Amino acid sequence: MSIIVQKFGGTSVATAERRQRVLHHISNELEKGNKLVVVVSAMGRKGEPYATDTLLGLIDQYDQQILPREKDLLLSCGEIISAATLSSMLTQAGIRSCVLTGGQAGIITNDQHTNAQIITVNPKRILHELEKNRVVVVAGFQGQTTDGEITTLGRGGSDTTATALGAALDAEYVDIFTDVEGIMTADPRIVEDAAQLEQVTYVEMCNLAFQGAKVIHPRAVEIAMQNSTPIRIRSTMSDHPGTLVTHRSEIDRLVREVRENTIIGVTQMPNVTQVKIRLRQGQYHTQLKVFKAMADHGISVDFISVNPSEIAYTVYDDLADQAEQILYDLGLEPELSRGCSKVSVVGAGIAGVPGVMAKISEALTEEDIQVLQSADSHTTIWVLVHGKDMEKAVRALHKKFHLNKLYCS
Repeated sequence: MSIIVQKFGGTSVATAERRQRVLHHISNELEKGNKLVVVVSAMGRKGEPYATDTLLGLIDQYDQQILPREKDLLLSCGEIISAATLSSMLTQAGIRSCVLTGGQAGIITNDQHTNAQIITVNPKRILHELEKNRVVVVAGFQGQTTDGEITTLGRGGSDTTATALGAALDAEYVDIFTDVEGIMTADPRIVEDAAQLEQVTYVEMCNLAFQGAKVIHPRAVEIAMQNSTPIRIRSTMSDHPGTLVTHRSEIDRLVREVRENTIIGVTQMPNVTQVKIRLRQGQYHTQLKVFKAMADHGISVDFISVNPSEIAYTVYDDLADQAEQILYDLGLEPELSRGCSKVSVVGAGIAGVPGVMAKISEALTEEDIQVLQSADSHTTIWVLVHGKDMEKAVRALHKKFHLNKLYCS
């Protein structure tokens, strides 16, 4: 028998109707003779009683004056409630189950409360319960330290729980159930003819996730990639198989031909500010002062470009004023362009292929879109544009690379 890991996000378990769909997907896998581990998130979104952000709201009146250890105790409750509720439904349906916290499921983390990293996974207890033909329902987003302290894994933690368990159990695949039927070539709210992808590589999925696609957390994809655990991105409300995330060689085998498209998707990240510092000759030590100051104040920088005459990078809009003041305090005169957007073109086939940047430039020039900055890697090319041009840029690039005709389901 194969072991399958299913992960259901907050919206998937938010209502009785959606929980019936969860039960449907569980029953389908059991009918195939598979053993099943089900990872659940806290129910719903902010404002709903047991959502993570709602639990955080309980301490807002005290300006969240709570120690990280105690905060983790509070945050871990939402997933436990989801798991126990689902177990009750399974019992009513005649399906035997067992609920485990992250720690009981064998997820061991470091002691970095509220954003812990998984050190190891010991699935012994899960395997014992599976041998009893029980569905194992695991509270996502949480683990425990070696000395038994409860920790949480940060945003996207339930995705990370699912792929970590999938890797430790040598699962046939991990199903990530969400609100959409798979990975799209662009945000369908921006691009009407965005296509659904049938397969993407781990690297492509990581880059799509890092650059704005919020279907799965990139850390979860990295864990799956390290252990060659296939992921399927699926919709809770549909039986569609979704998008398969796996290795390049496996995709080529499944498609039976090398994908012709070098690009598989366009993503966007709004609300960033470009920071530029002009340098005079011999000021090459300024870069150290700038980036050390940002780090010392806990400001993450992105889209970094350094040359003898200029330093350029981006920060989130809500940190722009703080970053500007820090630079003034260093005696520098920064130039800030607020309200920008980072638009990314992603594809594992970019490396070594001539003409990709030329097509990007052509698409944006045709729409009279100014490029403020650009950068590239072997799988992604980024351009920074004014916020007002973001949606137009996404549509132009999607059209230029004919992504609506991409091999998809």
